Amino acid sequence: MHNEPLAYRMRPRNIDEIVGQRDVIGPDTALYKMITNGHVPSMLLYGEPGIGKTSIAYAIAGTSSLPFIALNATTSGKKDIEEVVNESRITGKVLLFLDEIHRFNKLQQDALLPHVENGAIVLIGATTENPFHDVNPAIRSRCGEIKQLKRLATEDVTKLLTTAVTDEQRGLGKESIEISEQQIQRIAEGSNGDARKALTMLESIVIASDERDGTYIIEDSMIEQMIKRIGLVSDKKGSHFYNLLSALQKSVRGSDINAAMFYLAHLLENGDLTAVTRRLLVMAYEDIGLANPALGGHVLAACQAADRLGMPEARIPLAQAVAEMCLSEKSNSAYRAIDAATAAIHKGQTGDIPLHLRDTHYAGSAELGHGGYLYPHDTPIGTFGGWVDQTYLPDEIKSLEFYKPVVAGEEKKFAGIYEKLKSFRKKKK
Repeated sequence: MHNEPLAYRMRPRNIDEIVGQRDVIGPDTALYKMITNGHVPSMLLYGEPGIGKTSIAYAIAGTSSLPFIALNATTSGKKDIEEVVNESRITGKVLLFLDEIHRFNKLQQDALLPHVENGAIVLIGATTENPFHDVNPAIRSRCGEIKQLKRLATEDVTKLLTTAVTDEQRGLGKESIEISEQQIQRIAEGSNGDARKALTMLESIVIASDERDGTYIIEDSMIEQMIKRIGLVSDKKGSHFYNLLSALQKSVRGSDINAAMFYLAHLLENGDLTAVTRRLLVMAYEDIGLANPALGGHVLAACQAADRLGMPEARIPLAQAVAEMCLSEKSNSAYRAIDAATAAIHKGQTGDIPLHLRDTHYAGSAELGHGGYLYPHDTPIGTFGGWVDQTYLPDEIKSLEFYKPVVAGEEKKFAGIYEKLKSFRKKKK
């Protein structure tokens, strides 16, 4: 076995060896053609861990004739940047790969940016965070290409693993390994599109397998153990985690129970139960709302049960809550109403509280003109309860309406009551 990890050894040596990402740097893309024609533009590579950002940078370096320097923004300082600048003064243009670029501080930027701008340094930045949120605009403006990478398809990972098993120079080809095509595909499936995890699992599986007469015998049970141990996604606070939360909410809002269950399972595998339950509670009131007001209580109970149970049992009440939300009638009218009222305040659409609504629980309130409030419970109206026709909004904005009912589920009844009360007011005008 080699000293370096298999994932490190199997990095592509040039852009023709890159597996997957064909829409970003495949032979038909402008980026591929620019690089093969000798021009490497500054760029940002954005995507989840293990899908090829570092590999692409090294492959570009292998294809390019430019001097190559790799740094990590979490450990590099101003001195490291100055050394890169000095290198460019000696050798000419330098290709700098900067991993975790979103952690770049201002001092580093000030040292580097002018040299990227004048072309002395070609910058390839890699980030797992959304560059439009987490990368300084000054950096973004100097990178002509912002490429979002996708998770590798299973067939791409399978191809990479097959090459790793047979490659005698960089891979495991010098070892005698008994492994089937189906087992290689299972490892690829278990990696969830993460090439680094796939190669790490393959290497770990081989090392942990029994050796008989000089041959490593790969068992299905060992593959499943490794998938369970290291094949799970762990991006608890990164962009991908928040993308998963967003996808879950939008799937529930769109009543797609299968997609919602997929994203819920993905989130629970990440292990941040608190973030999941918080989002589910928001969804119950934001997206289901008055169409099924009882559901808020159901989801709260499910979340409390999940907190008490912990994983893996927590998945059971949460799955029930998600299923019920997916298949429930939906309304965002209350949420839109409060936002509309807030927007009106921000626009300056305010006024004085009517005198009859002001506090009268103190001596002297009558001298200020406070009073005249009519107590609705004293005037029953059908089976609704008490109601009287009086103004509640300030006179300056009394004609504004923030609530627009959605005729769905239980809100059909609320919408009918709302319209009926409006008609009562109109009759008395």
